[in-house]
Amino acid sequence: MSDKIVGIRFKKAGKVYYFDPVDFELEINNYVIVETSRGPELGRVVIAPRQVLANETTGPLKPVVRKADPEDVKRAQELEEKAEEALIECGKMVGELQLPMKLLSAEYNLDGSRLTILFSAEERVDFRELVRRLTKRFKVKVELRQVGTRDEAKLMGGFGRCGRPLCCISFIDEFDPVSIRMAKDQDLPLNPMKISGVCGRLMCCLAYESEQYRAMKEKLPKVGQQVSTSMGEAKVVGTNPLKETVLVELESEATVELPLSEVSY
Repeated sequence: MSDKIVGIRFKKAGKVYYFDPVDFELEINNYVIVETSRGPELGRVVIAPRQVLANETTGPLKPVVRKADPEDVKRAQELEEKAEEALIECGKMVGELQLPMKLLSAEYNLDGSRLTILFSAEERVDFRELVRRLTKRFKVKVELRQVGTRDEAKLMGGFGRCGRPLCCISFIDEFDPVSIRMAKDQDLPLNPMKISGVCGRLMCCLAYESEQYRAMKEKLPKVGQQVSTSMGEAKVVGTNPLKETVLVELESEATVELPLSEVSY
């Protein structure tokens, strides 16, 4: 038995959520209206409707309400502008209440009944009075949500050490774990200043080639290992996984870089 799903994204490089396409004929880049925990939302189709096994889905999916029309898109754009104004007003209230928080973004759901404001802070913030003031000012349900440093970078944007826009605003839809071990496997300097992103956490790109480096290193002898070469016995003093070469020190104390195929161990 199989079900049909459609993948929908609400923001560029945002997480993909799955819905039941019902009987709508949907294609990539179509805009649709769906019901979420925040109320009705405008989303963009990024995965066309396709069949999946019933056991591949985690419970019943919410249905697509309908295809969006030009008025829906216009409404969403108007609410974006309205949310910017709400963020400015919220900033004034934060200053009056002297709350230790940094406002990042604000957004309304499609019917304008709910306002969500994202912020970052070093510690937990008691924002109950702020919510009361915002609710009274805008006459809608208000939610304040604290996010971490990686999410802050995704919201604010910027450029990485490579000079390109941050991966998290370009194509990463979910953050995967990144460890210092990944930097070690790639023989990168372990200086935090050189392997950390603008968010202050380890750069996401450390994970891109991690598995490849690990697989290549498994083919190479370890540093300090004794090996045999056409020039005699030698000790491994370095390796180059990308070139698949081994740097060895001969008994004459000379060092030579050899292809892996010319080294036996």
